Amino acid sequence: MDYADYRHLVFERKPSGVLLITINRPEVLNATNARLHWELTQVWLTVDADPETRVAVVTGAGKAFSAGGDLDLVEEMAGNADAAARTMREASDLVYNILNLDKPVVSAINGVAVGAGLVVALLADVSIISETARLTDGHTRLGVVAGDHAAIVWPLLCGMAKAKYYLLTSEFLDGREAERIGLVSLCVAPADVLPRALDVADRLGRGSQPSIRWTKRALNNWLRQAGPIFDQSLALEMLTFMHGDVREGARAIREKRAPAFPSAR
Repeated sequence: MDYADYRHLVFERKPSGVLLITINRPEVLNATNARLHWELTQVWLTVDADPETRVAVVTGAGKAFSAGGDLDLVEEMAGNADAAARTMREASDLVYNILNLDKPVVSAINGVAVGAGLVVALLADVSIISETARLTDGHTRLGVVAGDHAAIVWPLLCGMAKAKYYLLTSEFLDGREAERIGLVSLCVAPADVLPRALDVADRLGRGSQPSIRWTKRALNNWLRQAGPIFDQSLALEMLTFMHGDVREGARAIREKRAPAFPSAR
């Protein structure tokens, strides 16, 4: 794809081969509909093929990074094997296409990050978050397995005890706590998030490209070794989309109440 083909991602070239990518659905806090979910899988291939880009910075338009999956998409997948299979392929591509991109990615997490947006935020090579930003994996609150990315990266970033706590409970954590437990690289004041991310990207763009890219490639073998764990978590997530809990989870989110899952009655 060419950059002009994207509908929900905006691109801006910066000095030193830096490409700023903005998730651009601010009217819904940059939630991922079917099109944006697919675009987030493809953009890393476009960046990889772009000789002018040496570093990618990704952020969200407005006050959010990305507020998770659009509930219309969630409800389309519930009980729909074909839709779940399509989303499973895209969710796998999203993770592996970021991992296999040798060019570094910096995330500027300016606000709430959930779901597919959180995948990008935490799989970035350098993640910079606002003190006031809040994030959650959120899958178990919806009634599905935490399959998008969490099993492959959370235990490596913050340890198994913290990973299990936050993934099983779907509890939110803010930027300060995310930095304290090692889930992100840096936590800064809200006004400093994007400037700091662009500064880091500029330094990476002016650095030795083979050494930076191949260091990333080597380090990502830790994640590739966890590939079978991720693959199983993703398959189990799709299986839970066939279960009745997900419909109740989606209704509860729409109605802003605690879910009453059929499996817990």
